[in-house]
Amino acid sequence: MSFIQNLEKNLQHPLPGQAAQIRMAHAARYEGTFIPETATLAGVLALFFPKNNQWNLVFIERVANPNDKHKGQISFPGGRFDEQDGHSGQTALREAHEEVGVNPQDITLLGELTELYIPISNFHVQPHVGFMEYAPTFYPQESEVAGILEVPVDHLQNPQNIKRKDLMLSAFSLSDVPYFDLDGKVLWGATAMMVSELIEVCSRNAVAGQ
Repeated sequence: MSFIQNLEKNLQHPLPGQAAQIRMAHAARYEGTFIPETATLAGVLALFFPKNNQWNLVFIERVANPNDKHKGQISFPGGRFDEQDGHSGQTALREAHEEVGVNPQDITLLGELTELYIPISNFHVQPHVGFMEYAPTFYPQESEVAGILEVPVDHLQNPQNIKRKDLMLSAFSLSDVPYFDLDGKVLWGATAMMVSELIEVCSRNAVAGQ
């Protein structure tokens, strides 16, 4: 069974859920399962693509926009749900096209991860998992994307790349924050929580290769 076939199969079984998410959550971040009715629905895309004989995920580094509560952070492509999207999977595809320039018609959606509420921005995020059969050329949306990171799955699965540090944010500081070290870039917060669950899903009965 190929990596993608195994991943799709595992996404159809009960997910690790919050138990996996919490492993990469700061102690002050976790509020449980409650999602307020006022939360804004959003869709994000964990997009796999083959490169250098291994599967990679694409992340964006957000621009330092003072109006963005997640400015400068690393995240999956994604954004706010629009009723014209129909469902959050289409939101994830549309936003990935806008933010990194990938063709939605070349993406196959495999399933969903566990939803996640982000208190600081009041977003109710539904992560979607998809893949492309080729390594795309990414075109960052300059108004929102400062950089694009292509990260091998093996890098995220390596325990040596899971670390902790104190973070200085614009309005406050956090101590002992768990994060994925992406060659010096810090992947933390809600996206790290989603990645934590995704990596566990990938690792269940994982089969090497494509």
